[in-house]
Amino acid sequence: GLSQYSSDPRTEWDLSTYSTREQVLEAVRNLRYKGGNTFTGLALTHVLEQNLKPDAGARLEAEKLVILLTDGKSQDDANLAAQTLKNLGIEIFAIGVKNADEAELRQVASEPLELSVYNVLDFPLLGSLVGKLTRALCTRIKDRSHKETTVKDTPVNTGPQLSPTDLKISAVTSKSMHLAWSPPPRAPRKYRVVYYPSKGGTPKEVVLEGAVSSVQLSNLTSHTEYLVSVIPVYGTAAGDGLRGVTSTLPLSSPRSLRVSELSHNSLRLSWKAAQGATHYLVLCSAAPDGAED
Repeated sequence: GLSQYSSDPRTEWDLSTYSTREQVLEAVRNLRYKGGNTFTGLALTHVLEQNLKPDAGARLEAEKLVILLTDGKSQDDANLAAQTLKNLGIEIFAIGVKNADEAELRQVASEPLELSVYNVLDFPLLGSLVGKLTRALCTRIKDRSHKETTVKDTPVNTGPQLSPTDLKISAVTSKSMHLAWSPPPRAPRKYRVVYYPSKGGTPKEVVLEGAVSSVQLSNLTSHTEYLVSVIPVYGTAAGDGLRGVTSTLPLSSPRSLRVSELSHNSLRLSWKAAQGATHYLVLCSAAPDGAED
């Protein structure tokens, strides 16, 4: 499967889209480059929520591997999103090109770093990594597959027993909103609540105990559309997430501007206060010729 990202991640094809090597190679040849920003954290969250699910072709018994290819430093918190994937048993290999931040690659990648972090000076040099990376990937899959699992955990996304329902967004103001949902029949260990502006912005995350089914999101930007996700976490697996979208209110404006006490070099302004305002900025300039003073 492959997703491409900038400000907004985009799934190019799912794990179940193609069934032969030739089909995948043809899809790669037809891939159109997506320019833009570098929101790596948002991209990793997209992979978890959209691409590593059974309805996208992820098999419950299969090892989960993510290969991140980036040519820049992330503009959001990639480490937080990567840690969430790694906590769920998903392996991350990080490949940097040109201006990639190697320290960030090492934070994002899974241990051991000598097998999972690669960096080259330009795109044509990626060809030199193919053999080494292929061997590393295959070795990791074999090693993980042969390990005996002593604790049987819940597989990813096995149905409604693991998924919350009925997300309600209320008490929306210019800076906050309240989320509430109905918990699944089987309570999760934790919830991850991820929220970010729909037109690009740094994703933020709140982690809640599994007994909690509501949260107040604060310090939001006014007059902004937000995407929110509520993801239940069971040990080393995640259930289906709830998703919603809503916009914060615009900040209130002052009203009824009046001018009084005019003199040759002064005037007095008065207005009805804007709710919640802590300061006012007053701008004054001479009217252009011919305009009313």
